[in-house]
Amino acid sequence: MVSGSIDPAPSAWRTIPILGITQDMVGQGLVNSLARPGGNTTGVSVFATELDGKRLEILIESVPGLHQLAVLADPKATQSPRLQALQDAARARGVEVSIHRIANADEIPAAIDAAKASGAAALNVLSSPLLGGNRQLILDRVAALRLPAIYPWAEEAEEGGFLAHGPRLAQVFRELVGQQLIKLLRGVKPADIPIEQPTKFELVINLKTAKAIGVTVPATLVARADKVIE
Repeated sequence: MVSGSIDPAPSAWRTIPILGITQDMVGQGLVNSLARPGGNTTGVSVFATELDGKRLEILIESVPGLHQLAVLADPKATQSPRLQALQDAARARGVEVSIHRIANADEIPAAIDAAKASGAAALNVLSSPLLGGNRQLILDRVAALRLPAIYPWAEEAEEGGFLAHGPRLAQVFRELVGQQLIKLLRGVKPADIPIEQPTKFELVINLKTAKAIGVTVPATLVARADKVIE
């Protein structure tokens, strides 16, 4: 099983069944369609990049008077046109966005520090295997800087993050990937196993963290949350 970025080029992967989790299986050219993947690859499309804009809106709403925020991005997971779209969407709401790209885990603390130094009063952590795999590093750094941040997996707010909006890792791995793995083990070809997508997206607000960093989340947003941690 492969999680994250899948390179369809290696010839060996044309014969070995691949079960993967990526941002967008179709958009990345890994499968022909969601219903009929074709080839030797199937898996889960989390469509996390499509939720980046929604998280941006939530983050802006959560910090009243926000005029500048930062985006922490992995260029391998989020391409420049998508980052530009986020900047344009924020600017339309009177908020400037600085983009801070990282290539490896060692660059994460410095990127967050640079975001804070640039004047950003909030941080949108985009979806990426690299960023997700180092979420504790990110959580610790933004806490030290008292920087409100939003994350792409529901569990990340439960682990101490300020906000999270997206699916649950547990749902993706235990349910969706698990169902597909069973089919593969029973001999079903990857080409005949439809691409799965998360069906439930949660807004989790950690008011305990909000209080610690000095942010008062609007009651209207709290009322819409699927889970509130106090």
